[in-house]
Amino acid sequence: MERRTLEPRPGWQQTVEAQGLIYPLTRHPDDSLRPYWDENACYVFSLPEVEALEDVVEELHRMCLAAAGHIVATGRFADLGITDPRVAAAVAESWHRRAELPSVYGRFDLRYDGTGPAKLLEYNADTPTSLVEAASPQWFWMEDRFPGADQWNSLHDRLVAAWREQAKLLPPGAPLHFAHSAEDELGEDLMTVAYLKETAEQAGLETEWISVEEIGWDSLSERFVDNGLRFIRSVFKLYPWEWLTTDRFGGHVLDTLDNGGGTGSTLWIEPAWKMLLSNKALLAVLWELYPGHPNLLPAYLDGPRELADTSGYVAKPLLGREGEGVTVHEPGTEAAPGFGAGSGAGPEDEACCYQALAPLPAFDGNHVVLGAWVVGDESAGLGIRESSGLITDEYARFVPHVIL
Repeated sequence: MERRTLEPRPGWQQTVEAQGLIYPLTRHPDDSLRPYWDENACYVFSLPEVEALEDVVEELHRMCLAAAGHIVATGRFADLGITDPRVAAAVAESWHRRAELPSVYGRFDLRYDGTGPAKLLEYNADTPTSLVEAASPQWFWMEDRFPGADQWNSLHDRLVAAWREQAKLLPPGAPLHFAHSAEDELGEDLMTVAYLKETAEQAGLETEWISVEEIGWDSLSERFVDNGLRFIRSVFKLYPWEWLTTDRFGGHVLDTLDNGGGTGSTLWIEPAWKMLLSNKALLAVLWELYPGHPNLLPAYLDGPRELADTSGYVAKPLLGREGEGVTVHEPGTEAAPGFGAGSGAGPEDEACCYQALAPLPAFDGNHVVLGAWVVGDESAGLGIRESSGLITDEYARFVPHVIL
């Protein structure tokens, strides 16, 4: 793994926008616009290195599924902050009937510097983003800058194949709706959902577009409807399950949930059992089940334990996103200020996972995290983000990679 500096392509912004990346720039707190897509540099890997990382990702995915099964079998939903019995029952049923429920993708965030084993930082298998840039502009960038080279990137083909396979589980005679939140100001969710909708259409599925806020409730039929007052039989949502089940119509979601077998009236993708994989408590359960595993970091739910005096630790809210609420604690000290959103304030008022501090490796002063994608149950691609601080937040930059 090596970072190389490059000259950006002339007109790079217009190029990546035409390839689907509608927000190539990020507005920072000082109101300046800086590149989100950053091709001033790239990361270079060897093929054996990538093949080894692919094996790690698929092993971690299998371990996460085993941990999800353990949570359901032992009823440890409260450890994940799932205290509503109806939600817990829906998640458990979804897990038991997962073979009947469409499930598409997820993203592992890994610490890796090219010299030691990759370490799992977290897994988002419910609402992962940074998909478009990893799948499309990154591939075309490689073809422009390194023709004849390769890339850890089979995302597009695997997504199309996954939708073709999942189509067998969708309700017949009805379109698959794709929903994002209209409150997404950056356009990231819109872009991600639009791309997934495109891959579904390439797989031959009939699709419809809707925002989460436009989903209606027909009180006479007691079913969800779209803007044309048609029943919504299946919907892909880039909207977290913990929001979906606690919103104003959360009770209706549970009342009408199609959890496999054709029961209920609305099938949601990703399925409810994905709540188990996108919760930071998963990290502690993994450490319990696989203590000392070379690709895991020690993690606990009841406090930092020995980490406070040994490695230091990172306190992560169970449902935090984009680094929100995360605090970094050096050994024997309080939270270190200045590292990302929410740092210094501490998330003491909410449930956390306490994970061993393993600072992100720095390449030329840039802190790097690997986003390794899974489609179905197989490794599918890589996206790399750089940040100025130890926490990868909404100001991180996407940097392409190549295999040489």
